[in-house]
Amino acid sequence: MCGIVGIVSSEPANQLVYESLLLLQHRGQDSTGIATADGRTFHMVKAKGQVREAFRTRDMRALPGTMGLGHVRYATRGSASNEEEAQPFYVNAPYGIVLVHNGNLTNTRELTQELFDIDRRHLNTTSDTELLVNVLAHELQQQVSGADLDPSQIFAAVERVHERVEGSYATIALIPGHGLLAFRDPFGIRPLVLGRRPKGMVGYEWVVASESLVLESGGYELVRDVAPGEAIFIAVDGEMTSKQCAAKPRLIPCSFEYVYLARPDSVMNGISVYEARLRLGDSLADTIAKYTPRGDIDVVMPIPDSARPAAMQVARKLGLEYREGFYKNRYVGRTFIMPGQAERKKSVRQKLNAMGSEFRGKNILIVDDSIVRGTTSREIVEMARLAGANKVTFTSAAPPVRFAHVYGINMPTRHELVAHGKKIPDIRTELGADYLIFQEVADMQAAITAGSSVTELEMSCFTGDYVTGSVSPEYLNWVERNQAS
Repeated sequence: MCGIVGIVSSEPANQLVYESLLLLQHRGQDSTGIATADGRTFHMVKAKGQVREAFRTRDMRALPGTMGLGHVRYATRGSASNEEEAQPFYVNAPYGIVLVHNGNLTNTRELTQELFDIDRRHLNTTSDTELLVNVLAHELQQQVSGADLDPSQIFAAVERVHERVEGSYATIALIPGHGLLAFRDPFGIRPLVLGRRPKGMVGYEWVVASESLVLESGGYELVRDVAPGEAIFIAVDGEMTSKQCAAKPRLIPCSFEYVYLARPDSVMNGISVYEARLRLGDSLADTIAKYTPRGDIDVVMPIPDSARPAAMQVARKLGLEYREGFYKNRYVGRTFIMPGQAERKKSVRQKLNAMGSEFRGKNILIVDDSIVRGTTSREIVEMARLAGANKVTFTSAAPPVRFAHVYGINMPTRHELVAHGKKIPDIRTELGADYLIFQEVADMQAAITAGSSVTELEMSCFTGDYVTGSVSPEYLNWVERNQAS
């Protein structure tokens, strides 16, 4: 759960990258970084915190060049408080590479050992992004013998990266004096879209980003998604070449992007996030009607903002009144992506306030996008009761999150998940609700993929089925021990 952007332009890239990161702020709030390439020289600024507070005028002046990339970080690997873990990461050979990455590698133990024993490379942090840039650098070093560098050598290096690396990774890198490289893991788990706009009379300026809203804001045409396993290279003169670099690519995008993470005005893998959430509401309404007595619901309320489309559809389909009973303080970040359970719990009451006039004496149906740790849900149920609600039915537009997510969403420890090992009545008791309704897994998949060419979704946190090769029970136990240490 991070946001990345890369730009090849005919004008200074610093402001373009900065504005793009503002649009991707919902994907990470721990730290941020921008790097630009001015000829053969890199310039880089990294800082903790959010984009608007992290970069000053002096920082922007220190980022010359017409190629740039940026990152907003939500810590899933490494320390959230360590500025050294912030991206981009840099290696000086070959040529110099600076890289940003969205996702999570799942064979970090093996890669770390290989880099030390075989590649003879040093790692200075626990970030899997530093692992990734060093693997790419080593493989590129094997392909080149002189100063010249052509796309075929770069694509050969990416092929080797795909062979060595497991997990999820949407990646953008700059090679100074040469161009911008973007590639996506062979399953396309994390999103990456490509856009362009005319450059004067001839040629194009290019952008690669986590979400399509970046393209629309900058006046870029959405060309397409970067395909699973594909690498795209954009030279400094704007010439774009691409190649499929994976042996057996399959498109299996992360379902949680559509449930919660992405902004509703984005389109990823040909699927409108907003329309997917409307369909999630339609299918959830059918399940609610099946399991909840009709007279026990007077009004439908969303937890703003990501649950709003689903809640609107639930109210419409069930013929119930839709009301906004929770007021959101927009100056508090997204509680799910805050580091630490204590910080998340404290922030729920700071973020949401229940308006008593909408609750008093009513049977309330609350729609949230998902229930993960249960922290937010318990607080919301309690807030509704304190505001005077008669009965509280709590519903989730996603199925129960029962398993660890290891592909870039921060759900690494099963004991933190309120649904892990529990039946729905037990979860309902823990949340304090009168009724608790979850989306069915098959309904979620059908709602998200409807009308698209996507046939599979990465749903491991709901099903326990992992699409990559190294996620074993032993690995999950190791991740949990590592997270706790």
